[in-house]
Parts: sequence; structure tokens; C-alpha cells
Amino acid sequence: MGAVRLVIFDCDGVLADSEVISARVLAEQLRPYGLRMEQDYIFRNFVGQSFPKVADKIRSGFQLDLPPEFEAAYRARLVDAFADGLSATPGVGDVLDHLECRKCVATSSSPPRVARTLRITGLDHHFGADVFTASEVAHGKPAPDLFLHAASHMAVAPENCLVIEDSMAGILAAKAAGMAVWRYIGGSHMQGFSAADLATPAGIPVFDNWAEFYQMAPQLKRKG
Repeated sequence: MGAVRLVIFDCDGVLADSEVISARVLAEQLRPYGLRMEQDYIFRNFVGQSFPKVADKIRSGFQLDLPPEFEAAYRARLVDAFADGLSATPGVGDVLDHLECRKCVATSSSPPRVARTLRITGLDHHFGADVFTASEVAHGKPAPDLFLHAASHMAVAPENCLVIEDSMAGILAAKAAGMAVWRYIGGSHMQGFSAADLATPAGIPVFDNWAEFYQMAPQLKRKG
């Protein structure tokens, strides 16, 4: 790993412990259409991807064309669910407080959703306008476009970026962008998964507690 000048954080499942809520709401919203989908399936197949990609997978895998109004209804229900139970992943605030280098968010979430997520979790002040979404690029994760877009706007070369991701789609996107990537598996949606289940690519550091972050990269911690 080269000298890190920018840490790029995914949002859902990394900054926010939101994937369990998202999966539950998606499963609930799909039932009226005759599709019963277990949360485990959602975690394995949809985490880290934009809603259009999820809809494409549902179309091809289950021969179900979701109506145009589905996405808006799903997002509206998700907003309510987040207000009732969303929190930051334990310890991430302390990492953000002491980070020496620059930081930003790059997420498959929509702009309104990530804005609300960061606000509810109390993490929005850490990033300001340095939040990038899949809506800004032609191809979402696992394509490298989003991470390259974020690095370009932050004026940092890809080889000087470290990506923190939970999903395989995000890991593949970071690798395709030529960036170092670590996998955070401390989110609630990762509980109960074995190392074999997660199938993390060889050479990708994995951690499940934010207290480990500065043990892995002490040079990134602000002095004093």
C-alpha cells in the first residue's frame, strides 16, 4: 500500500449499520408481488449495489419486473425505518475524529438516502460536501467508476487511496480502480457468516472492530 492521502468510506454497512434494516424493508416490500426473499439471500446478492442493479437482478433471476413506483415506495418506507432504528457502526466516530489524512464517502445509495443516513447517525459533519454517489457515474460498483470519480474530485491519485468496504461489489470496484481496500465486517448483517461464506479475495485485510483500524495503520492517526 502506497502513502495514503485519502480514505474512501462506503456508507451502508461501513459507516452506518443499515444493511439489516435495508434488507428487511426490501423483503417486506417484495412480498405483495409474490416474491418471498430471505435476508440472507439479499445480503449475499444485493449488498453494495445500486437499486437499478438490484432491480435488474430481480428481473433476470425471478422474472419479476418491478413497477416504476416500487423504488419510490421502497425508499419512503426505508426513510421511516431508518428514523426508528439507524445507528453508526460502533467506534467509527472515533476513527473519523482522529484521521490524519483526507476522507470522503462513495456509496451506491441515492443522494437523499446517504444525506439522511449521515445526518441520523451524526456523521455528516465529518464529510461535508465530500460525498459521492452512484448517480454521478455511468456504472456503479463493481465497476471502478465511482471510486475513480471520488478520487478525481478529491485530487488524489488512485494509488494513494484506501477504500473501506463491506461488500464484494465494493471490493471488486476498489481493486479495479487500482486502490488499496480493506474489508470491514463488523456490521450486523455480517454476523453469523463464516470466513468461507464471505469469500474475501486473497490479500484483502479484514477487520470487524473499528478499534483495529489504527492498529493496522498507525500512520493514519492524528498526533495529539
